[in-house]
Amino acid sequence: MFATYLIGLREGLEATLVVSILVAFLVKSQRRDRLPQVWAGVGLAVVLSVFFGWLIEYTSTSLLARSEDRELFEAVTSVAAVVFVTWMIFWMRKAARTIAGELRGKLTDALAVGSLAVAGMSFLAVIREGLETALIFYSAAQSAAGGAGRGPLLALTGGIATAVVLGFLLYRSALKINLSKFFTWTGALLILVAAGILKYGVHDFQEAGVLPGLNNHAFDISSVLDPSTWYAALLAGMFNITATPSVLEMVAWVAYAVPVLALFLRKPAAPAKPAAAPAKPAGAPAAASEAATDESTAAARPSP
Repeated sequence: MFATYLIGLREGLEATLVVSILVAFLVKSQRRDRLPQVWAGVGLAVVLSVFFGWLIEYTSTSLLARSEDRELFEAVTSVAAVVFVTWMIFWMRKAARTIAGELRGKLTDALAVGSLAVAGMSFLAVIREGLETALIFYSAAQSAAGGAGRGPLLALTGGIATAVVLGFLLYRSALKINLSKFFTWTGALLILVAAGILKYGVHDFQEAGVLPGLNNHAFDISSVLDPSTWYAALLAGMFNITATPSVLEMVAWVAYAVPVLALFLRKPAAPAKPAAAPAKPAGAPAAASEAATDESTAAARPSP
């Protein structure tokens, strides 16, 4: 449940921040008349994301009759979820500083086109987070407990609700959070969750007969990690750490978690210093020099 709560919190806060940027821009631009179109686009994205999550679950439980087909389907969705998690984490770290400016620019263009463009732009800004959440949630819930019970769904809903509250407080300036540290810590935890999802996907591939070595265990620590204890359930649910994993499962877990975590926690390279301005030619008009200086300053100034 903690893993699905973390997914809801992380993805929900990203979507909430996107919506708050759009709403704040319209409010400050005196374009409150376009807020209904923004909410319509956001609402449609939420509905489609829920439908996508239901479709994945329905496909697994109702459309696939053979257990081998279900195992293969869950394995493929697990691998897809790991790809999306990895891409999302690194994309967010790279785009965090420019996403606000990009969203404002796209919304400005949409305002010039009309209401449908505003709704469409809002829809596209949120739908990616929604579809990712549905796919990752399904894979995380399956890897944690085979999708049994309502616990994972309640945890996901709780994470999204927490994200909405945090986003509202941030919008109202009633709360201050170091978002850089927040996304770093949650990103690192999600990488470990993704490693567990990948491990589960490999296990499903083995059960479906696609990969060998299902009964070739890497180790057996069931005497130390009793599956009936709460801490064993926590490790299995959070990171899919089990007492008797296969060799191939552990190879996949380590091969993903170690390099991806190292790359993610590595400090980004410092931005290159701007080149020095060329010396002013002798006898150049003062007005031209001042204009060039103003132009260089404007180019270096970050967009609002």
